[in-house]
Amino acid sequence: MGYFIFRRTAGFVLTLLVVSAVVFAVMNVLPGDPALTILGLDATDDALAALREQLGLNEPVLSRYFLWIWNAMQGDLGVSHSFRVPVSTLIAERLPMTVSLAVAGMIFTLIVALTLGIGAAARHRKVGDWGVMFLSQIGIAVPAFWLSMLLVLLFAVKLRWLPPGGFAGWSDPVAAMRSLILPTIALGVVQSAVLARVTRSSALEVMRQDFVRTARASGLSQRRVLWRHVLPNALVPIVTIVGMQFAALVTGTIVIENVFYLPGLGRLIFQSIANRDLPTVQALVMLFAAIVVTANFVVDLLYVVIDPRLKARS
Repeated sequence: MGYFIFRRTAGFVLTLLVVSAVVFAVMNVLPGDPALTILGLDATDDALAALREQLGLNEPVLSRYFLWIWNAMQGDLGVSHSFRVPVSTLIAERLPMTVSLAVAGMIFTLIVALTLGIGAAARHRKVGDWGVMFLSQIGIAVPAFWLSMLLVLLFAVKLRWLPPGGFAGWSDPVAAMRSLILPTIALGVVQSAVLARVTRSSALEVMRQDFVRTARASGLSQRRVLWRHVLPNALVPIVTIVGMQFAALVTGTIVIENVFYLPGLGRLIFQSIANRDLPTVQALVMLFAAIVVTANFVVDLLYVVIDPRLKARS
């Protein structure tokens, strides 16, 4: 058990280091002059030289990389060229919005997918099963940004039940929740469709096991067998997908936040790219990559908790 955790932790740290090197290389080593990108083609040589000195671009690449890593470990991600404030401050201000949207999307995904997936498995080869498979296929095929616009047209423009975009602020919890309903649905529909299919397949495989037939023969209700015996034993592939989906939900907020004009990290990275704010873009790309790597690391650790057989082998 201890060796398993050590091995996974070492792999996690090594992956983060590789990701950081790739992100830094893309932003700093590839052809192009960051100073010229920031100041534009009309900048004078003196202005370019001063900005290169300010950004540390005259230092060797390895020195700049290790300095960036060292500063990042201490919470110093540089200063935004667009907003003239520390990048860490910008992230701290925008992160709650993105996390709230991703968590809401994950809750929506779990509720919808587990209900539909288990329901489809219980009605295998019946109308309910075919209906879930048909809807899930449509859900997988629908682009999130297109679904977002349809939701706005229907529920905000035509019916006027919900706001079309923007965020009311946490000072009014009811208004804040109303602002997140449409983005949550747009973010969670595709993930719900994928997870529902995985849940159905995993549940069907477990339902063919002898212990399930024994539970049914002992007089337990279908509902109790499904939720108390089938679902817990079908969790390993489900947890794998859920871990990947949470990472996808966080990165998916980049598009959704811009469609619904939400003040999160997704909108911030678009603004930073448009303003050529390289320190902010570099920090945000690294943050999103770290979230994906961390989600996979947590899933690896959860395997041992869910499946005792893995604990014995580790």
